[in-house]
Amino acid sequence: MRFAGWAGRLACCIAALVLSGRVAAGEPAVGERARDFQASTSQGEAFTLADFKGQVLVLNFWAGWCAPCSRQLPLLDSYYRLQKKFGLRVLTVANEPSVSLNERKALAALSIPLARNFKGDYGPARAPPLTYVIDRAGILRYAKAASLSLDDLNTMLVPLLSEPETPGLKGDGPTGRKMNGD
Repeated sequence: MRFAGWAGRLACCIAALVLSGRVAAGEPAVGERARDFQASTSQGEAFTLADFKGQVLVLNFWAGWCAPCSRQLPLLDSYYRLQKKFGLRVLTVANEPSVSLNERKALAALSIPLARNFKGDYGPARAPPLTYVIDRAGILRYAKAASLSLDDLNTMLVPLLSEPETPGLKGDGPTGRKMNGD
């Protein structure tokens, strides 16, 4: 099938980007203001994007059947424990409704919040693990469906954590609340 003119070529380019997984309908774009979300944990904690104002947020989507996810969650948790004093926050979201008993036992040792319910324009459009990084000013700085290494975390997060913090939020959880492990 042949497309005529610039409109046809543009449509082909957009289709190729969507099919390649680089752009998914409804997801925020890197460099744009992050979109709001609502998340809640099984412990009754509730979060929105506003709760993380002035902090660097790693929003990570995972699944229990995903081997890279099971390796990445402990890495994110350890990194959070080391960097939370600099304003790092991590929120993980399970892409599936049920988690096995063995997975729940392993997850209980984590200090990062594990959201069970999530509403927003982020998420499981691509295969897990899917990670977003939102800077202190609320700008989406990273979005990728891939497993992260320690080098990846340092490359992405150290520059953002070096940026000045919003006064009054240093060391506190969202909006001054203490988070798990704080």
